[in-house]
Amino acid sequence: MPKKRENRGRKKGDKGSVERIHCDNCGALIPRDKAVCVTKMYSPVDPQLAAELEKKGAIIMRYPVTKCYCINCAIFYGIIKVRSEEERKRSIPLQKVS
Repeated sequence: MPKKRENRGRKKGDKGSVERIHCDNCGALIPRDKAVCVTKMYSPVDPQLAAELEKKGAIIMRYPVTKCYCINCAIFYGIIKVRSEEERKRSIPLQKVS
């Protein structure tokens, strides 16, 4: 049976089996190399209060929060887009999400 993708939708290479992680949205078990991970900066301070404090010279710490999603949830939330058949055949570098 023909393969749809050369890498079978994973970044495993010759690693053998890879540990599984839970999707942060639906809880599905997925291989770590297949998960779509997004890192966003999180601040525990309210944005309006943080803006006022920064005007007065205070430093507000922001913490990186990494969330890993399964393919279904990543498409649903718009983190990744479904590409046309012709686009899928071309290799494009991944864009950094900030």
